[in-house]
Amino acid sequence: MSALTTDLLLIYPPAAKPAEPPAGVAQIKQALQSHGRSCRVIDANLEGQLYLINSVHHSDSPRVKSAIRNRDKNLAVIRDIASFAKFDHYKRAVLETSRLLNAAAAPFHAAISFTSFEQQGLKPVRSDDLLHAAEAPQENPFYAYFEKKLLPRVLDSQPGIIGISLIYLSQALTTFALIGFLRRHVPTIKIILGGGLITSWMSQPGWSDPFRGLVDACIPGRGERAVLELLDIKTQSTSFPPSFEENRDSYFSPGCILPYAASHGCYWRRCAFCPETTEGAPFHTLPHHKIFDDLKHLSRPRPSLIHFLDDALSPSLLHKIAQRRLPAPWYGYVRFTREFEELDFCMALKTSGCILLQIGLESGDQDVLDKMQKGIELPRVSRILRNLQKAGIDTFIYLLFGTPYETIEQARRTVKFTLDHADCIQYLNPAIFNMPVHSTESNIYATRQFYEGDLALYHNFDHPKGWQRGLVRQFLQNEFQSHAAIKSKILANPPFFTSNHAPFFTDHFLQHESK
Repeated sequence: MSALTTDLLLIYPPAAKPAEPPAGVAQIKQALQSHGRSCRVIDANLEGQLYLINSVHHSDSPRVKSAIRNRDKNLAVIRDIASFAKFDHYKRAVLETSRLLNAAAAPFHAAISFTSFEQQGLKPVRSDDLLHAAEAPQENPFYAYFEKKLLPRVLDSQPGIIGISLIYLSQALTTFALIGFLRRHVPTIKIILGGGLITSWMSQPGWSDPFRGLVDACIPGRGERAVLELLDIKTQSTSFPPSFEENRDSYFSPGCILPYAASHGCYWRRCAFCPETTEGAPFHTLPHHKIFDDLKHLSRPRPSLIHFLDDALSPSLLHKIAQRRLPAPWYGYVRFTREFEELDFCMALKTSGCILLQIGLESGDQDVLDKMQKGIELPRVSRILRNLQKAGIDTFIYLLFGTPYETIEQARRTVKFTLDHADCIQYLNPAIFNMPVHSTESNIYATRQFYEGDLALYHNFDHPKGWQRGLVRQFLQNEFQSHAAIKSKILANPPFFTSNHAPFFTDHFLQHESK
């Protein structure tokens, strides 16, 4: 290789939802560029999935043949807001396109969707399996993409450092296949590894880096400062707005989505079993004026949607948002706080551009909520849901079943509460509780592994009230989802893309499109 032309090349690996550009690497890019250093980003997740989707040309399966015939049309449907007016049309396009991913993966004994990656005999929570993926990258379904598309861009960039952002378990095996591939073809380049999953692994007590010799450095937490220090750059700045690539319209969404984090960490940080508490992540928020300046700057050209990435938007920021109109419709996570009990406040948020809010209710039983330290009062929740409905703001509600504090009778109270407020809820996401491996509360209960893995983040436990995981699953299938008003809210979830695409099914977009 000749003289370096790029200080840092950042790669976001498959497989994760390709609905919007990855914000973490975009912030690191801006951190370097603001200090006069060069940085490039390759969204290998988007590019790799498109490569596999377009690589399938023959099949004996009638369903895959149909997906091949409809490939271009289906991709156009997913990117056209007009198609979202017909949910069944949209759903068919997403499922058929995902079927092509799976067909491309099948010869490698793997299964891929827009949100998952599984490969026979390998587990992403076993370090030995990740090292095997690095030793045999040719066994990964994305190998041809690495060789034909990614490598020429790496060689063209001539980077001094390659940074890879590993956020989800679904990316882990392919991340290490990519690292092994890069070690073969550009062995002298320094490779660093960061992202949310790396942070979680490194925060576990007794962490002993199993990737030494393969990866030059694993970086926990936010990567901007760490990368700047790695390049001997001194700075007083604590935060940088993202700098996105120009191809934001190529994602699997109708129009450009602008992902933006106004804060890092959670301002509440009291919930039992919360990973934020276990990992010791501090809460840091940007000054309000900077948030609005960033959004104004990043909204040229105007995005279709702003996606706040915060764990929960703080009440103080929400009050500021309610006093203005943001550059585009927006959505994000909030908590059931007292501000929402004022209908005028909810109406002001709607005027600001809020079209959907994601809210973790977890349980419809007050005793369970109190023991989980959620800081939620059910009468307040009821008033808030009614207010949001009146304001025209859709809700995406998360429920959690099988916590150590819950009995089946208490779960039935959640069913009743949900039914009583079904007219105020557009989307439901019920989940079964997983015990974090190193949470402070986990020491109280007898635990066992879901599966063998030195990098596992969750394990099974003996429920103190006898409500084991299998019984919880039966309850969800046989009781919770037996109610039509509940099942319809679950089935309304856009397949694979869920909350990333849910805003496009709100009246804001559908009514605008019908005019």
